[in-house]
Amino acid sequence: MSETTHDGGVAVSTRPSPDDGLTPTELATKYGLAVSGARPGLADYVRQLWGRRHFILAFSQAKLTAQYSQAKLGQLWQVATPLLNTLVYYLIFGVIMKAGRGMSRETYIPFLVTGVFVFTFTQSSVMAGVRAISGNLGLVRALHFPRASLPISFALQQLQQLLFSMIVLFAVAMAFGSYPSLSWVLIVPVLALQFLFNTGLALIVARLGAKTPDLAQLMPFLLRTWMYASGVMFSINTMLAGRPEWIMRALQMNPAAIYMDLMRFALIKDYGASNLPPHVWAIALFWAVVVFAGGFVYFWKAEERYGRG
Repeated sequence: MSETTHDGGVAVSTRPSPDDGLTPTELATKYGLAVSGARPGLADYVRQLWGRRHFILAFSQAKLTAQYSQAKLGQLWQVATPLLNTLVYYLIFGVIMKAGRGMSRETYIPFLVTGVFVFTFTQSSVMAGVRAISGNLGLVRALHFPRASLPISFALQQLQQLLFSMIVLFAVAMAFGSYPSLSWVLIVPVLALQFLFNTGLALIVARLGAKTPDLAQLMPFLLRTWMYASGVMFSINTMLAGRPEWIMRALQMNPAAIYMDLMRFALIKDYGASNLPPHVWAIALFWAVVVFAGGFVYFWKAEERYGRG
C-alpha cells in the first residue's frame, strides 16, 4: 500500500505480516513443522523398530562375520575363547582351589563350561551395548533410524554367537554323561528370557555409554565382580553353607546366577532342582520383563540426544 507525502512524493509501506508477533513454536505449529530428529511416541517408536527388523538382523550378522575376519581361525574363536577361559578357571578353581567340592568331576566340568558360556553371553552383550552409540557415531549422525536398533542388534549378535557355541556345550555335556533328554527343551525358554534381559541391559548401558564413553573402560571391572558373585566357578549353595541364608538367597537370585542355574538344570543330568532357589522361573521372568521394558523406555527417553554434541 502507498500514501502521498507533503512534497507530492509517494511513500510505499509494507503490509503487516500475519505472522508478526508469533513465537517460533507457534510458527512451527502453524506451518506443520517438526524438530529434526524429535523423539516419536513410544508406540510409533516400536513400529519404526519393527519396520527396521531386517536391518537389525542383517547388521548383527554382518558384525558377527566381521568380528573375527582378520583371524586365521575365523569364527572358531567364538568357541575357542570361552573354552580357553573355562580351562583357566578349571585349573585355578577346580584343581587348585577345589571349588567343585560336593560335585563329581562328571558334573563339575559341564557345570563350569555352562556357567562360562552363559555368563559370557551376558558379558558380551553388555560390552557391545556400552559402545553401541559411542562407537557408531558416523552411522548415527548420517542416517535417521530408531537408535535402539543398534543395541538390540548387538544383543542379537551375541545370541547368534552363543547358539553357534552351544554345539560345543552339548558335546561337553554328553562327553561327561549328560545325554539329550526332555529337560533339554527348557533350554529354549531359558535363552529367550536371558536374551530379553541382556537386551534390556544393552539398552541401558548404551544410553549411559553415549553420554560417558569412559564407562567402556570401567565396565570390565564391574562385570568381573558380577561374575565372581554369580557362581560361575562354584556352587553358591556349597560355598555359602553355614552362612546366613539371606546372603545365599541374594546371590542365588541375581539374574546372572538365575539363568546359569536354569541352563545347568536343563542340561546336566545330576544338577537337580535342589540347587535352584524357590520360584526360580518366576524370578527369571521378572528379571527379563522388568529389565527389558525398563531399559527400552530408558533408552527411548534420550532418543533425540544420541549423536549430538
